[in-house]
Amino acid sequence: MPFDYTLDFRTVDFRRHPELYRVGKGEQGVLLVQPYKSEILPHWRFRTPEVARESSEKIYGLFKAYLQQHDFVGADMARKFLQMGFTRARRYANHKGGKKYDGPVPDDKKGQSGSHGRAELPRSPEDPEKAEAAAIFKAKWDEAKHNPDYLQQRAEFEERYGK
Repeated sequence: MPFDYTLDFRTVDFRRHPELYRVGKGEQGVLLVQPYKSEILPHWRFRTPEVARESSEKIYGLFKAYLQQHDFVGADMARKFLQMGFTRARRYANHKGGKKYDGPVPDDKKGQSGSHGRAELPRSPEDPEKAEAAAIFKAKWDEAKHNPDYLQQRAEFEERYGK
């Protein structure tokens, strides 16, 4: 299900229009899809292991609540936030300040991830606190993506919307 970046994300309510949602790859759309972004983002933190544990547990609780409501889009967005907690904490563990690539993002690539031809900055010595925060998010992300209810609802969603 390739992610559709052509939608007007400022106006689409994906709870009312789940048929417009695309799972995409990885974290695609995690900071775009409303109202889920507004519901989950305030809880997303990874500064320390303690903060990451509280954050990942809160987001996993939202994940389970969305599944209980048979709201696959919400559950998938919560899964993406858990994944993003892992990837961002790992980035900060590897790169002091979290900056992975040298130079600004080209104007035509704003809002997209990736190097876009920029050189990767050298890694810093690993920050053990951020590495532990990443491991905490990784465990919750793995729990979410292997959750039987999530897998069933994802299959049903893909079958229903053919995407």
